[in-house]
Amino acid sequence: MPDPATSLEPVLVIIPTYNELENLRPITARIRAAVPTAHILVADDNSPDGTGALADELAAADDHLHVLHRTGKEGLGAAYLAGFRWGIEQGYQVLIEHDADGSHQPEYLPSILERLQTADAVKGSRYIKGGSTKGWPVHRELLSRGGNLWTQLMLGLPVKDATGGFVAWRATTLQGMGLDGVEAAGYGFQVELVRRAVRAGFTVAEVPIEFVEREYGDSKMSGAIVLEAMGLTTRWGWQYRTGQLASAFSALTGRRGGKGLSS
Repeated sequence: MPDPATSLEPVLVIIPTYNELENLRPITARIRAAVPTAHILVADDNSPDGTGALADELAAADDHLHVLHRTGKEGLGAAYLAGFRWGIEQGYQVLIEHDADGSHQPEYLPSILERLQTADAVKGSRYIKGGSTKGWPVHRELLSRGGNLWTQLMLGLPVKDATGGFVAWRATTLQGMGLDGVEAAGYGFQVELVRRAVRAGFTVAEVPIEFVEREYGDSKMSGAIVLEAMGLTTRWGWQYRTGQLASAFSALTGRRGGKGLSS
């Protein structure tokens, strides 16, 4: 359990971008309005539509906005890892994952930060009481819920929305669970971080959010991203469940051996 007296300032909201020109200005304005003291880092993967140039323009007018220019499109996970490392080096105590497209509504940030007072990480959750999605087609809703059920079954994580990407992390949590060797590049990255945090003994809480489908631009979701997430989750789950069986077998044989010696 984290110490409530530990500072949760300063806060850095990390926004990975690739072709988010129409979304960047409104989403950064909403974040600044929701949490005026927070800083924003735009991690741009060399967007051909000029998103990076707009980020520079916004940063020049606002000392709470920073830009990390990356050389190419390397995936969501790589962008967040780069943002985490940059933020930790700069001394930020809280690092928040936030989509650029408005699906994550910044107005939930105060409640997420409040919950972080007594947790090591907090996820904005679509699948706990009070959470929801808006504007999703049925097939995407089924895919998301099915993926989360599969994750719970395979990994036994105490989280209802393991694949959700609206997450606040204490810097100490990220440092304590380690970021080296993260495998997932796409949305499996969210599952991998929760898995690492839980296995390291950190508490991951959830607060309800309404997830809204983007208005502008194209979704970055693809079949390859889904397959990567499912494949990694299955492998991690196999390792976890076989480890559980091995531990149970070892405990059982140990008890039997002890009885034999005492008779």
